[in-house]
Amino acid sequence: MPISPEKKLESLNIILPSAPKPAGQYQPARLVGNMLYLSGQGPRSENGQFITGTLGNDLTVQEGYLAGRNVGLQILAVAKDALGYLSRIDSVVKLFGMVNASDSFIDHAKVVNGCSDLLVEVLGERGYHTRSVMGANSLPFNMILQVDAIFSIK
Repeated sequence: MPISPEKKLESLNIILPSAPKPAGQYQPARLVGNMLYLSGQGPRSENGQFITGTLGNDLTVQEGYLAGRNVGLQILAVAKDALGYLSRIDSVVKLFGMVNASDSFIDHAKVVNGCSDLLVEVLGERGYHTRSVMGANSLPFNMILQVDAIFSIK
């Protein structure tokens, strides 16, 4: 029997943050049939503030990658809040990542890989997904990146 996502997080010494509250008039997650749609999540510090910056100006690809891993944790926190437990996730269907980047920055995918890698690390085969990535000249609150997610639910 595969290890539960919660046990996997524990084995990796990762503590899932509390699900962040919406920053506007929207729902962080919406379950429709067996599909869970998550609103865009950004990287947050331990006190809940957005982690900010622009790739290609004041942030390196490695810093962006770590922010992407952080977003993966935010996504899992919202999913757990909506579902009760992460074992209900059948698969990550799709991610859509937007990276706050300078005009000359070209490594957007490497930044969003942080989120993708974390989801596969925690969810195993269920974490593999389709994905789109784009650069943006600004994002809300100047966050480093924002990622939407769609899950298939058991």
